[in-house]
Amino acid sequence: MNTIASLHAHASPAARLARWLRAAAERVGGVSLLVLLLVLWEISARYWTSSANWPPLSAVLSALVRGLAADELAQAYASSMWRMLAGYLIGGIAGVLIGVAMARSRLAYAALEPSVELLRPIPAPAIVPPLILILGIDDALKIFLVAFATAFPVLINTMQGVRAVDPTLLAVARTFRVGRRRTLQQIVLPASLPYVFAGLRVSLALALIVTIVAEMIAGSAGIGYYLISMQYAMRAADMYAGVLLIAVTGYLLNTIFIAIERRVLPWYSADST
Repeated sequence: MNTIASLHAHASPAARLARWLRAAAERVGGVSLLVLLLVLWEISARYWTSSANWPPLSAVLSALVRGLAADELAQAYASSMWRMLAGYLIGGIAGVLIGVAMARSRLAYAALEPSVELLRPIPAPAIVPPLILILGIDDALKIFLVAFATAFPVLINTMQGVRAVDPTLLAVARTFRVGRRRTLQQIVLPASLPYVFAGLRVSLALALIVTIVAEMIAGSAGIGYYLISMQYAMRAADMYAGVLLIAVTGYLLNTIFIAIERRVLPWYSADST
């Protein structure tokens, strides 16, 4: 793994330039398609339909700037991000801990596997009604829903990653009488990190989705509640501004996550490109 990373790091300038040009060409193609879709949005709203429910992109961008400047949209967005990140952190930690325990202990697997497989297929919105009776409709409900939805992808990926550790490494650790704790810290967890990060990346998108849905179903604040309010108020441009903000947020979160993954797992990221 380190060898792969060193080969990429010491590639010739020509090879690095060729890779950069190829990546730039791919990125230009993707951006061009996005720009084309946005232009079609503007043209279709101005010339192909006169519906007030399909405002042009320029009106949506104006509503976005106005909403952020007036703090109406900014406050809703900030509260949603707080709930999402809190639930994501709790769910991610729980998923890693339970996944490692189930993969390393037959007793833990036997005890937890039925519950995990029973709860895992349940959509997060389906448990909103009973949770309202227990947690109310405040932050606790949304944070729990996000943690519930995000824990399972991390758990399953962590469990698979721990089980995929090279048996030779574990055999060497046993031969040198390395303790279980050191084996876990220095061999098992580092080797399973690519799987853990894969689960965390999937859960990041889920966390954003579940946060918005929870605020739509049982919310009095947040970007999800903001979208419903704008729909009822027939403020289509403001509603689409919220949707656009969510889309940009999802893209930025994924970009930040990839950058972190490349820094934490340079050998894996280099091998994946």
